[in-house]
Amino acid sequence: MRPIAIGLTAALALAALVPVTVLSAAKEKEKPAAVDAKSREAGMKATPALIQAAGVSCTVSDARLIGNDKKTSTDYYEVACQQGLGFAILAKKDEKPAAYSCLETANPAADGKPSALACILPGNANPKAGLTTYLQKAGAACDIQNARAIGGTAKNAYFEVACKGGAGYVLQTANPVNVDQEVIANSCLLYEEGGNVSCKLTDKATQLAAVDTLAGASGKNCAVKDKRYVLSTKTDNYFEVACQDGKGYMLQQAAVGGALVKAIDCAQASFVGGGCTLTDSLAAQTEQAGLYTKLSAKAGFDCKVEKYGMLPSSDPRTEIVEMKCANRPDGGIGIFTTTNNTVYDCVASEINGYRCSFTKADAVYPRLTANLKSLGKSSCTVSGSRIIGQTATDGYVEVACSDGLPGWVIAYPLKVGSDKPKELMSCLQAKGVGGGCKLPTNATKG
Repeated sequence: MRPIAIGLTAALALAALVPVTVLSAAKEKEKPAAVDAKSREAGMKATPALIQAAGVSCTVSDARLIGNDKKTSTDYYEVACQQGLGFAILAKKDEKPAAYSCLETANPAADGKPSALACILPGNANPKAGLTTYLQKAGAACDIQNARAIGGTAKNAYFEVACKGGAGYVLQTANPVNVDQEVIANSCLLYEEGGNVSCKLTDKATQLAAVDTLAGASGKNCAVKDKRYVLSTKTDNYFEVACQDGKGYMLQQAAVGGALVKAIDCAQASFVGGGCTLTDSLAAQTEQAGLYTKLSAKAGFDCKVEKYGMLPSSDPRTEIVEMKCANRPDGGIGIFTTTNNTVYDCVASEINGYRCSFTKADAVYPRLTANLKSLGKSSCTVSGSRIIGQTATDGYVEVACSDGLPGWVIAYPLKVGSDKPKELMSCLQAKGVGGGCKLPTNATKG
């Protein structure tokens, strides 16, 4: 997911906001003057109220009067803040004060000379460090190497931050800047180069260097041949790597902290941004389908896998796979680890919390009919079924009969052996299980 285009006001053409009477002092000296006691006293007296009126996040720790323009009744101040990021304040009589961060005022004037509103207070000596609190609020781990103001809209202000190690972020804050409101840090890789919001302090190659670290942490034997950024969600970033041996992986990285979440084989990564493009994912899928066919056979489930889908697993060492079989109408859910293989058919799987989506509902009816016959009810050919409830040890399946006679509720043990029926109840007997029978032919006769 890439951010939409944003119409930005330029970071600042500050010279246009400051009259000549205020600019003249800055032009006389190449280096900013020291802060005198009188200007500091005036600043400390006026700015707490101005900061509050401007709506920025700042508890004033130091301040100075930069100058004033009597023609427009405008006073100019600099403030240093306990929250880190300092500001220049433009206070015009009878108007809401305007606040500009020290990163914005650090930009030189059009003639290349320092801005008249450049921050010089000791607390603002390193303006880029003022973004540390905002990065922490956004959950981005970054040792700031460089930073710049990009610009803003009526609602948001944007900053670029380059981190030691190559990572880069576009930091989105409220406008006026306020750390108490929402702060979002997006990877620079989300933004197209040359766009109105984009990164200039780090290039794409430098940002992608972090992918090698992720690949190394994955535990996969992969000498990286090629790599690309794929997409980002609110919680994760995804990168694809192609390996020298022909294999490939999708690497899932936590957006907060930047750690590797997991490596996904390209054969299983079709759900991420359309899947892998640097490797032959079709060949990988074919190879993986063959592997699942073998694993299913070892688990005692005869399935020639023609299609499969990955289900969420809380254990990275366990794969949970739904399989569609070419040699039988019903499929199954495989739970594969390095030491154990288990496959549930689509009745047992739903009892155990996994629903088959590749298998049609009527494909399991012959199995349920056979289970009824094993329990002495050979007159019922199953024409409908649904899971009605579970206990700590058992799962319950309601079945309807094709002859329209009352159906039954079959109890199965959970986990191992859940393909073998444990108990049979009439709908009357099963009234207290999950609300009882509700299939149409059973509900009218219950």
